[in-house]
Amino acid sequence: MSLYFKKLSLVIATVFAFNGLWAQLPGKTNQTGQVLLPNGWKISPVGRSLQLGDLPLNMAVSRSKKLVAVTNNGQSTQSIQLIDPKAEKILDESIVGKSWYGLTFSSNEKELYASGGNDNWILNFHISKNKLGKPDTIILGAPWPTAKICPTGIAVNRSNSTLYAVTKEDSSLYIIDPVSRKIINKVQLPAIAYSCILSPAEDFLYVSLWGAKSIAVVSTKSNVISATIPAGDHPDELLLNKKGTVLYVANANDNSVSVISTSGRKITETFSTTLYPTQLTGSTTNGLALSDDEQTLYIANADNNCLAVFDVSKSGNSKSMGFIPVGWYPTNVKNVNGKILVTNGKGLTSMANPKGPQPISKADNSGYQFGSTDNSRLQYIGGLFKGSLSFIDPPKENKLKEYTKQVYANTPFTDKKVAISEGVRGNPIPQKVGDSSPIKHVFYIIKENRTYDQVFGDMSEGNGDSSLCLFGKNITPNHHALAKDFVLLDNFYVDAEVSADGHNWSMAAYATDVVEKTWPTSYGNRGGSTSFEGGRPVTYPKDGFIWDYCKRAGISYRSYGEFGEYGKANIKSLVGHMSPKSPGFDMDIKDQVRADAWQNDFDSLLAIYQVPQFNTLRISNDHTSGQRKGKYTPFAAVADNDLAVGRIIDHLSHSSIWNESVVFILEDDAQNGPDHVDAHRSPAFVIGPYVKRNAVIHTMYSTSAFLRTMELILGLSPMSQYDAAATPLFECFTSKPDFSPYAVKPALVDLERRNIANNKSSQRSELFDFANEDKAPDLDLNEVVWKFVKGEDSIMPAPKRSAFVILEQKKDDDDD
Repeated sequence: MSLYFKKLSLVIATVFAFNGLWAQLPGKTNQTGQVLLPNGWKISPVGRSLQLGDLPLNMAVSRSKKLVAVTNNGQSTQSIQLIDPKAEKILDESIVGKSWYGLTFSSNEKELYASGGNDNWILNFHISKNKLGKPDTIILGAPWPTAKICPTGIAVNRSNSTLYAVTKEDSSLYIIDPVSRKIINKVQLPAIAYSCILSPAEDFLYVSLWGAKSIAVVSTKSNVISATIPAGDHPDELLLNKKGTVLYVANANDNSVSVISTSGRKITETFSTTLYPTQLTGSTTNGLALSDDEQTLYIANADNNCLAVFDVSKSGNSKSMGFIPVGWYPTNVKNVNGKILVTNGKGLTSMANPKGPQPISKADNSGYQFGSTDNSRLQYIGGLFKGSLSFIDPPKENKLKEYTKQVYANTPFTDKKVAISEGVRGNPIPQKVGDSSPIKHVFYIIKENRTYDQVFGDMSEGNGDSSLCLFGKNITPNHHALAKDFVLLDNFYVDAEVSADGHNWSMAAYATDVVEKTWPTSYGNRGGSTSFEGGRPVTYPKDGFIWDYCKRAGISYRSYGEFGEYGKANIKSLVGHMSPKSPGFDMDIKDQVRADAWQNDFDSLLAIYQVPQFNTLRISNDHTSGQRKGKYTPFAAVADNDLAVGRIIDHLSHSSIWNESVVFILEDDAQNGPDHVDAHRSPAFVIGPYVKRNAVIHTMYSTSAFLRTMELILGLSPMSQYDAAATPLFECFTSKPDFSPYAVKPALVDLERRNIANNKSSQRSELFDFANEDKAPDLDLNEVVWKFVKGEDSIMPAPKRSAFVILEQKKDDDDD
C-alpha cells in the first residue's frame, strides 16, 4: 500500500467510527452528500450527471469523438441512445425490443452497430443529422429459443467492409459483410465471449473469453484462433493503446487488470484495483479507459462504485494514484475530449416503491394497461433503478486526493474487518474467526420474494405501512409471533433485486458480473440462458458458495432443497450433502412437505448425533402462483409457508440441541411487492435461545450481514468484501439465554383453498411459467396478487415517500 493511503488511515478510521454510531434509512442524501445504499455502502458521485435508461452496459465513441452511443440492457425498456459529449445532452433515442452489450460506430460515423440480443441479429442504425434512423438487421440466426446465439462485443474495420461479432450463447465469432449483411465465416470460441477489439493494423482481433481465464487472438487473415493468452477470471472489457503494443484486460472476478504485451502475448503486469490489499471478490473490475496521453488508466470497479486510477507511464512499473467516486455499479468508462465518461448501471440511488408492483388507480387517466412494460408507473424493482452517465473532469493531484478520501468514506469494507469484525465483548457472536461461540448449529431458511410492508406493515412496533400489507397476522401468525417473541428487524434489506441474483447473494454474499448483467434479459422475457442457482459454472463466484467454504474448513453441512432437490446437487460441494426427500422450487408441492422432509431427516441425524453444523432449508411457497385457476390461492400459499416455518421452529426448539442452535430466515429477494422505505426492504428473522426476546431493532442489516454472522459462529472467513464489511447481528443476541421452546401457531386460513375465480387476473395467471422461481413475470404476478387481496377493481393506496431519518443507535449494556 502506498504512503499516501497509509496517511488516510486516521481519516478513514474516524469516518467509520462516526458511521458506526448511526443507523439510517437508505436512498437519501445525508449532510456530507453521500447516498446510503441498501447494502450499507454509500455513493457520492462527482461531476455532472445525465439520466440514462435501464442498466446501461456499454458506450461507444465515434472516431471524431463528437458522438457517444449508449446501450441500455435492463429488465424494462431497452434502448440505444445517442449523446453529444460536449454539450452533455441526449441527441436521440431508439427503443428496441432486445439488445445487449455490443456497440460500435463505423469509421465514417454514418453507421452504428448494436447487438440485438436474443433476437440473434445486429441492429444497423443509419446516422443522419445526429439522429438514429430506423435500423436494418444483420441476421445471425433465428430468434431465441430456436437458435441460441446473442451477439455481445462488436468491432468493425475502418473500411466498413468487415464486421466482427462475438457471442455468449453459442460461444462463437461471426465474421460478417455489413454491406450485403451476409455471414462470411464463423469461428468456434473456447468459451462464452464478452468483448472484442481490433488491432490498429487490423491483422488480429482480441476476444475476451468471459467464461474462461483467457483472451483469444484471432487472425483476421486466416480467420482462425492463432493464440490464447492467459488473463484473470471473467475477463470483461479490452483496451489497446494507440500503437497496439499493450492490451489491457479488466478481470471482474479477480478485481484486477492484466497488462499484456501483444508482441510477446504474455502478461507483463497485473494491477489489483481494490481499495485495500485483499483477495476477496467484490470490486468487480469491468471497464477501462486511457487518458489522451496514455499516461493514466481509469478502471471501473462496479461493486466498489468507483474508478481506480493508475499511472501507466512506465511500463512494468505502474502505480496507483487514487480513486474517483461515481454512481451505483459503474459498467463502462471512456475518455472523450478531456472528459471521463462513466455509465452507472444502477444510477444514483436506491428508492422506495410504494406504487408497486401493483395496479394503479382507476382515477389515473394515463391510459396505462396491465402488462405494460412501463415500470416507471408500477415501480417494479427489476426496472426501478435507472442508469446514469457521469461527466467528470480529469482531477489534478489535490482533487484526486479529495476524491480518494470520498471513496474510502463511502466504503464500509477494510482489510482489518476480514480478521476482526464489529461486535461486543461477551456476545455469543465472536468478533474473530475461530473464536468460540455457545452456538454450534446454524439453520438458514431461504424464502421467496416478499417485502417488509407486505408481511409486517401491520406491526405497529416497526416502521411499517399498513396500507401495503397483504399478508398480515391473520395469514402469517407464526411470522408475527416469531418477530414479536424474538426480534423485529424493520431495517433489513436484501442485497439482490430478483431470485436470479438473490440465491447467489444469499449463498455467497456476492453475485458475479455474469449474473448481474444477464438476469435482466431473462426477467424482461427476452430469452437467454438462466440456471442462476448453480446451473452454470460461469455464474459461480471465484471461491464458490458458503458450502465450499464449509467443506474447506471441515464444517459439516447439509442442504434441504437449496441449489438442488431430492438428493441431486447443482454444484459439486453439495454432492452427498443434499437431503434425499427435500424438493426444490415447485409451487405444486406444499411447504408442509418440505417441513416433513426436514423433520424426518433431522430426527434421523439427531438420533446418531450427526446433525450438521450448517443447514440450509428452502421453504418457498410464499412466492405464490398468482390467481391461476386450480392452484393454491395466494393466502393459502403464504399461510402454508408460515405454518411450515412455525413447525420447523417448534420441532427444533423441543429438540436436545435447541440450547446450542440458532435460526436465520430471510427472503432471497424482495421483488414481489411494494415497500414505503425501499424496494429492497424485506422481512427477516433471528431465532434461538441466545437471541433477545421482545426486541425491536432498527439497526440497518443486509443479506451479507446475516452471512457474516453465520460465518463468525461457524468459524468461516468472509466470502466477499460485502460480508467482510457488513455489521454482524450482535445486537440481536444476548449472553443470557432463554431456552424456552416455541409453540407453533395453527393456520387461520384454509391451506387447501384453490383459485376458482374467472377474471382478467386468472386469465393472465394462465400465461405465467411457474417451472422455477426465475420464470414467472414478477411485475404481472404481483399485480394479480395485489388484486386477489384488495379486489379485482381495487384502487392503489396513495403513494408514500420515505423521509431521510437518522436514528441514534443506543448501545445495549446487557452483554458487556
